[in-house]
Amino acid sequence: MSVLSYSDSVADLDAQHLRGGFFEGWAAPPSPEEHLLILRNSAHVVAARDEPGVVVGFVNALSDGVLTAYIPLLEVLPAHRRNGVGTELVRRLMDRLQGLYMVDVMCDDDVRPFYERLGFIGASGAITRNYGWRGTPSG
Repeated sequence: MSVLSYSDSVADLDAQHLRGGFFEGWAAPPSPEEHLLILRNSAHVVAARDEPGVVVGFVNALSDGVLTAYIPLLEVLPAHRRNGVGTELVRRLMDRLQGLYMVDVMCDDDVRPFYERLGFIGASGAITRNYGWRGTPSG
């Protein structure tokens, strides 16, 4: 396993750094170019990168910068899972979000214990999904 570095900047990323199997199991996963836009348009991002600079994991947050933040995505490539990468990504992101009143994450039941180990409290919620999504909305 290579040595990883963590960064809260995506300014030097391009789509080539994001080719590697993110969004596993998604019916319509974002392309690397769309993935890059997701990261660049997020209020906060932490990325784990290997020695050549390829992203092997990331977490992002959308935030108003005053009261709230929402963590929509945490992804770690399969070869790097179960090595503490996801935990470190969330820990670093939460350091950046400390002081906010609320930081929410919606997750599948099988990963809920992961977030609970990091101090999150289980809560109920509601979601909607557009499984036919394909690309960035216009307008």
